[in-house]
Amino acid sequence: MAHILDKIDTKILEILQENSNRTTKSIAAELGMTTSPIFERIKKLEKEGYIEKYVAVLNNKKIGLKLTVFIGITLQGHTRSYLEKFVKEINNFPEVIECHRVSGNFDYLLKLVVEDIEAYETFIISKLTLLPYLGNVQSLIALSTSKETNAIDLSRVL
Repeated sequence: MAHILDKIDTKILEILQENSNRTTKSIAAELGMTTSPIFERIKKLEKEGYIEKYVAVLNNKKIGLKLTVFIGITLQGHTRSYLEKFVKEINNFPEVIECHRVSGNFDYLLKLVVEDIEAYETFIISKLTLLPYLGNVQSLIALSTSKETNAIDLSRVL
Protein backbone atom coordinates (compact mmCIF):
# COMPACT_ATOMS: atom_id res chain seq x y z
CA MET A 1 0.00 0.00 0.00
CA ALA A 2 1.34 3.41 -0.98
CA HIS A 3 2.35 5.84 1.74
CA ILE A 4 0.05 8.85 1.94
CA LEU A 5 1.95 12.06 2.58
CA ASP A 6 0.82 14.03 5.59
CA LYS A 7 1.57 17.68 6.41
CA ILE A 8 4.87 16.83 8.11
CA ASP A 9 6.09 14.73 5.15
CA THR A 10 5.11 17.54 2.79
CA LYS A 11 6.96 20.13 4.88
CA ILE A 12 10.06 17.89 5.00
CA LEU A 13 9.98 17.61 1.20
CA GLU A 14 9.60 21.39 0.84
CA ILE A 15 12.55 22.00 3.18
CA LEU A 16 14.75 19.49 1.36
CA GLN A 17 13.85 20.92 -2.05
CA GLU A 18 15.01 24.33 -0.83
CA ASN A 19 18.23 22.96 0.68
CA SER A 20 18.95 19.25 0.68
CA ASN A 21 22.04 19.90 2.79
CA ARG A 22 19.91 20.65 5.85
CA THR A 23 20.60 18.46 8.85
CA THR A 24 17.95 16.27 10.40
CA LYS A 25 18.44 18.26 13.60
CA SER A 26 17.71 21.61 11.91
CA ILE A 27 14.63 20.21 10.13
CA ALA A 28 13.37 18.76 13.40
CA ALA A 29 13.89 22.09 15.16
CA GLU A 30 11.99 23.95 12.44
CA LEU A 31 9.08 21.52 12.70
CA GLY A 32 9.11 21.42 16.51
CA MET A 33 9.96 17.71 16.63
CA THR A 34 12.83 15.51 17.72
CA THR A 35 15.41 14.19 15.27
CA SER A 36 14.49 10.48 15.39
CA PRO A 37 11.02 10.74 13.81
CA ILE A 38 12.31 13.22 11.19
CA PHE A 39 15.17 10.86 10.33
CA GLU A 40 12.74 7.94 10.00
CA ARG A 41 10.37 9.97 7.82
CA ILE A 42 13.19 11.04 5.51
CA LYS A 43 14.40 7.43 5.17
CA LYS A 44 10.82 6.32 4.38
CA LEU A 45 10.43 9.09 1.78
CA GLU A 46 13.69 7.95 0.18
CA LYS A 47 12.76 4.25 0.28
CA GLU A 48 9.35 4.89 -1.26
CA GLY A 49 10.84 6.96 -4.08
CA TYR A 50 9.48 10.39 -3.15
CA ILE A 51 13.10 11.50 -2.89
CA GLU A 52 15.10 10.17 -5.83
CA LYS A 53 18.48 11.74 -5.11
CA TYR A 54 20.32 14.67 -3.63
CA VAL A 55 22.33 16.96 -5.89
CA ALA A 56 24.26 20.20 -5.85
CA VAL A 57 22.89 22.76 -8.31
CA LEU A 58 25.86 24.41 -9.95
CA ASN A 59 26.13 27.93 -11.28
CA ASN A 60 26.70 27.26 -14.99
CA LYS A 61 28.25 30.66 -15.65
CA LYS A 62 30.75 30.29 -12.79
CA ILE A 63 32.02 27.02 -14.28
CA GLY A 64 32.24 28.48 -17.77
CA LEU A 65 29.00 27.16 -19.32
CA LYS A 66 27.49 30.44 -20.48
CA LEU A 67 25.17 29.28 -23.27
CA THR A 68 21.93 27.32 -22.87
CA VAL A 69 20.33 25.91 -26.01
CA PHE A 70 17.07 24.06 -26.53
CA ILE A 71 16.99 21.81 -29.58
CA GLY A 72 13.87 20.34 -31.14
CA ILE A 73 14.65 17.09 -32.96
CA THR A 74 12.56 15.21 -35.50
CA LEU A 75 13.79 11.76 -36.44
CA GLN A 76 13.57 10.29 -39.95
CA GLY A 77 11.71 7.26 -38.67
CA HIS A 78 9.75 6.32 -35.59
CA THR A 79 10.57 2.69 -35.18
CA ARG A 80 11.65 1.46 -31.77
CA SER A 81 15.14 0.95 -33.22
CA TYR A 82 15.46 4.62 -34.26
CA LEU A 83 14.19 5.85 -30.91
CA GLU A 84 16.46 3.57 -28.88
CA LYS A 85 19.53 4.41 -30.96
CA PHE A 86 18.85 8.13 -30.68
CA VAL A 87 18.42 8.05 -26.91
CA LYS A 88 21.52 5.89 -26.49
CA GLU A 89 23.63 8.33 -28.52
CA ILE A 90 22.21 11.44 -26.84
CA ASN A 91 22.94 9.99 -23.40
CA ASN A 92 26.63 9.85 -24.39
CA PHE A 93 26.80 13.60 -25.06
CA PRO A 94 27.78 15.41 -21.83
CA GLU A 95 26.59 18.75 -23.23
CA VAL A 96 23.00 17.46 -23.18
CA ILE A 97 21.62 17.84 -19.67
CA GLU A 98 17.99 17.00 -20.51
CA CYS A 99 16.33 14.89 -23.18
CA HIS A 100 12.54 14.67 -23.36
CA ARG A 101 10.39 12.68 -25.77
CA VAL A 102 7.62 15.10 -26.66
CA SER A 103 4.44 15.37 -28.69
CA GLY A 104 3.84 18.04 -31.30
CA ASN A 105 6.23 19.23 -33.99
CA PHE A 106 9.26 17.41 -32.57
CA ASP A 107 10.06 13.93 -31.38
CA TYR A 108 12.57 15.07 -28.77
CA LEU A 109 13.46 18.27 -26.96
CA LEU A 110 17.04 18.61 -25.73
CA LYS A 111 18.52 21.09 -23.32
CA LEU A 112 22.24 21.59 -23.46
CA VAL A 113 24.73 23.87 -21.81
CA VAL A 114 28.02 24.82 -23.45
CA GLU A 115 30.74 27.41 -23.06
CA ASP A 116 29.76 29.64 -25.96
CA ILE A 117 28.41 29.77 -29.52
CA GLU A 118 31.60 28.21 -30.88
CA ALA A 119 31.23 25.22 -28.56
CA TYR A 120 27.61 24.90 -29.65
CA GLU A 121 28.64 24.93 -33.32
CA THR A 122 31.25 22.26 -32.59
CA PHE A 123 28.60 20.13 -30.87
CA ILE A 124 26.26 20.43 -33.85
CA ILE A 125 28.95 19.69 -36.45
CA SER A 126 30.96 17.01 -34.66
CA LYS A 127 28.23 15.19 -32.76
CA LEU A 128 24.59 15.89 -33.46
CA THR A 129 24.58 16.05 -37.26
CA LEU A 130 26.59 12.81 -37.43
CA LEU A 131 23.58 10.85 -36.22
CA PRO A 132 22.27 9.17 -39.38
CA TYR A 133 18.58 9.10 -38.43
CA LEU A 134 18.09 12.81 -37.81
CA GLY A 135 15.34 14.54 -39.72
CA ASN A 136 14.78 18.14 -38.70
CA VAL A 137 16.79 20.05 -36.08
CA GLN A 138 15.65 23.40 -34.73
CA SER A 139 17.65 25.31 -32.12
CA LEU A 140 16.55 28.00 -29.70
CA ILE A 141 19.29 29.88 -27.88
CA ALA A 142 18.36 31.20 -24.44
CA LEU A 143 19.16 34.91 -24.21
CA SER A 144 18.41 35.01 -20.50
CA THR A 145 16.74 32.87 -17.87
CA SER A 146 14.12 34.34 -15.56
CA LYS A 147 13.12 31.08 -13.85
CA GLU A 148 14.92 27.78 -13.50
CA THR A 149 14.04 25.36 -10.74
CA ASN A 150 13.62 21.71 -9.94
CA ALA A 151 11.43 22.45 -6.93
CA ILE A 152 7.82 21.34 -7.19
CA ASP A 153 5.13 23.40 -5.49
CA LEU A 154 3.61 20.61 -3.42
CA SER A 155 0.57 22.68 -2.45
CA ARG A 156 -0.80 22.29 -5.98
CA VAL A 157 -0.46 18.51 -6.15
CA LEU A 158 -1.04 17.22 -2.61
